[in-house]
Amino acid sequence: MGRKTANDAQVSADGPLPEHVAIIMDGNGRWARARGLPRHAGHRAGAATVRRVVEHCGRLGIHALTLFAFSSENWRRPRKEVSVLMELFLSTLDKESARLHRNDVRLRFMGAREDFPRRLQQRLADAEALTRDNTGLQLNVAASYGGRWDIANAARRLAEAVQAGHLQPDEITTETLGKEVCLAELPEPDLFIRTGGERRISNFMLWQLAYTELYFTPVLWPAFTTDHLDEALADFAGRERRFGRTSDQLQTESGRA
Repeated sequence: MGRKTANDAQVSADGPLPEHVAIIMDGNGRWARARGLPRHAGHRAGAATVRRVVEHCGRLGIHALTLFAFSSENWRRPRKEVSVLMELFLSTLDKESARLHRNDVRLRFMGAREDFPRRLQQRLADAEALTRDNTGLQLNVAASYGGRWDIANAARRLAEAVQAGHLQPDEITTETLGKEVCLAELPEPDLFIRTGGERRISNFMLWQLAYTELYFTPVLWPAFTTDHLDEALADFAGRERRFGRTSDQLQTESGRA
């Protein structure tokens, strides 16, 4: 059975689905504030949205989904909020890991996991080990992650290779560096979605988003539904991705296919 298209999801657009979707899940705090609730209520509601989106991507046959859960800058938030987020992270892992495994989802984390409490580090490793051999949706969670951190780590590994004599400086290219960033073994994101109305990428996957289609929505993350996701997919399906080429070139290449 082939991969579904936007029309298969009853989205009013022709064209293929993205292979890899990346999302900044913004708006939990504002969603809670608008309802007179504490911020942690927004984070819990946002966790429920994650489940809906993951299940929908799995049904559609999308290959990879990367979620920005906690940035390296988020450590600057009030200590109480960070503590609540860590506990929510733990409880969500406990509740969802088995469900993801049953649904053939492979779960991976990217970021400076050494920044997390040891108990959480172990849960991350356990969840990855449980789902390691799954072949369905590849779910990547960016936690204590920053795009600049990612690129700096890649550069550091190349510098170590040069120092060890395994690589010459003039052998360093965009291709060699690209093989060292997070998720190098996956296709780069085709579609980036940010909820909550802000129109920036906020230090998320700076290297990997070079040719990604960007989609911004004012919908706050806890209110983001599968219909909203379908709207983003329909928008993507209607775009022309040229990768530096002209429309005429694409049409010629399409005619040869």
